[in-house]
Amino acid sequence: MLSEREVISTLNMLRNEHLDVRTVTLGVSLFDCVSHDLDLFTANIKAKIHRYAADLVRVCNDIGDKYGIPVVNKRISVSPIAVVGAPFDADGMVRICKALDEAAKEARVDFLGGFSALVEKGFTSGDRALIEALPEALASTDRICSSINVASSRSGINMDAVALMGEQIRKTAQATAAHDGIGCAKLVVFANIPQDVPFMAGAYLGVGEPDVVINVGVSGPGVVKKAIDRALSQTGRQLTLLDVAEVIKRTAFKVTRVGEMIGKEVASRLNIPFGVADLSLAPTPAVGDSVGEIFQSMGLSSIGAPGTTAVLAMLNDAVKKGGAFASSSVGGLSGAFIPVSEDSSIEAAATAGLLSLEKLEAMTSVCSVGLDMIAIPGDTPAATISGIIADEMAIGMINNKTTAVRLIPVPGKNVGDTVSFGGLLGKAGIMPVPQGDATAFITLGGRIPAPIHSLKN
Repeated sequence: MLSEREVISTLNMLRNEHLDVRTVTLGVSLFDCVSHDLDLFTANIKAKIHRYAADLVRVCNDIGDKYGIPVVNKRISVSPIAVVGAPFDADGMVRICKALDEAAKEARVDFLGGFSALVEKGFTSGDRALIEALPEALASTDRICSSINVASSRSGINMDAVALMGEQIRKTAQATAAHDGIGCAKLVVFANIPQDVPFMAGAYLGVGEPDVVINVGVSGPGVVKKAIDRALSQTGRQLTLLDVAEVIKRTAFKVTRVGEMIGKEVASRLNIPFGVADLSLAPTPAVGDSVGEIFQSMGLSSIGAPGTTAVLAMLNDAVKKGGAFASSSVGGLSGAFIPVSEDSSIEAAATAGLLSLEKLEAMTSVCSVGLDMIAIPGDTPAATISGIIADEMAIGMINNKTTAVRLIPVPGKNVGDTVSFGGLLGKAGIMPVPQGDATAFITLGGRIPAPIHSLKN
């Protein structure tokens, strides 16, 4: 339980510092729904999701009202559809995606993740069918998110999948051109994807997870920034970076305790096991809820200035240490996100030319995810997109960490234009992509082997 001092501190976080439970995500396994009959399969899916998710939103709202801690998003993650829907072709995958969308709308959740495939070492027929279906599936649904894992530290990088995803990202953008390619905002390419992430667009329920489970994501970039500002202004001595890291760690501890408390009560009321608390500093476009502003509190003129990668490394590490001490059930990613369009400070730095795609790539070597919510010119070649994905996957593979790419080639837009996606997705200026041609490299195909340090047995 929280102590009295922690309760008072938490109340201050709520009133002044944008503390919230960013998401409660209900994981639902669909393996017992499998059938070769597509109508029966989709009916089984909708019935099972309804059985467990019918009261999810109401319970989250009730508990949020009870504690005065809003649960901003209520979400569902399901087993990877490429696996459970393996008998079906691309048209069948589109129908499954629409059935999932209907189930999400019936449950009144914000998003449903798990229209996913794990292809780091090769393709099954179900994997190929799902990836082929992506443009139509994401264009014809509202709440479905898709993740494709194309690399791992144990298996290497499936470059055939990387090449294919470059093409499918382009097609998905074109399929949703009327909405500035927003389908790509629901599509992310991963290396080393975790099985228990509650955040979208990467959430899915891994094959080693329970039949149903509640995972919670707590986000507090505003809380961390205010804690640093307070420490720097109130102390009677000059703080060192070691002192600042301790402030971040203690703040992450308190935020994780709050998230776990909310998640466990939701799980208890729904009579579902509690899984993990994911403390990822996930920003929103709101002023005061920015990861980028933390860099300014740390003494940089802006995110992107020299020293940015070092600050991000310290921030990510301190968040993980504080969260791990607060709970034995920390999971998912639990670090710092740097989604360009979703963070007002990062977006401003990118628009001003202070933050390039290359600098963002360097930062991903020490943060929790990767190149996230980046708008690029709509005419960017598929091979260039694949090359960017390959570079990011290599960072994840070699460093044995999760990395991801969520690029949005905005149809009809070029560098200097801006695009607004609305809501939590925010707005962004179109960023230039690196020059040069990767076509010959990408068309080589095959697999980049796993690094030697993957041989750990």
